[in-house]
Amino acid sequence: MKRMVNTLLVFVFILVLLNSCVAVNLSNSNESSEQLNLDMRENDIESEQMKEEISSDNMIMRIGETAVSVKWEDNKSVNALKEMVEKEPLQIAMSIYGGFEQVGRIGKSLPREDREMTTRAGDIVLYSGSQLVVFYGSNSWAYTKLGHITNKTNEELRTLLGSSDVVITIALEE
Repeated sequence: MKRMVNTLLVFVFILVLLNSCVAVNLSNSNESSEQLNLDMRENDIESEQMKEEISSDNMIMRIGETAVSVKWEDNKSVNALKEMVEKEPLQIAMSIYGGFEQVGRIGKSLPREDREMTTRAGDIVLYSGSQLVVFYGSNSWAYTKLGHITNKTNEELRTLLGSSDVVITIALEE
C-alpha cells in the first residue's frame, strides 16, 4: 500500500512538472508569435515606405556647405518644391528647435498630405504647409513627408544640425 501511494505521488509530481513545462512553452510560443507578427508588420511598413520613396530626378540638398543624398517622396509637396527650385536654388534659414530638429520657413505654402508619424534622424518633412523640418532626433506629430537623408549616420546628422542654426539649400543639379 505504501509503495502504491509513493508511486502515485511520483506520478502526480511528474504530471505537475509536465503541466508547468507545457505552460512555459505555450507562453514562450505566444511571445515568439507576437514578436514574429510585430517583425512582419514592421517589414510591411518599411516595404510600403520604400515604394513611396523615389529619387526626384535631379533635386539636391545642402546643409551649409555639405551636400547630402536625399531619397525624395513621390507626392504633390515634393513636386511643388521641385517647381520652386527650377528657376533658382531655394535657401532656407533654419533654426534649432526642441533639441531634435531644425525648422525654417519655405516662403510659400505647399500642398499638404499630413499624417501622424514618428520621425527619425534624417527625415525631411513639411510642417504647417510652409515650414521645412529636418530631423537629427525623433518626434511624433502630423507632417507631410518630403524625403529622407540617406548618406549620413545619426551622429553625423547631429553634428551637422545639432550645434548651430544652418542654411539649407535645395536646388536642381546642373
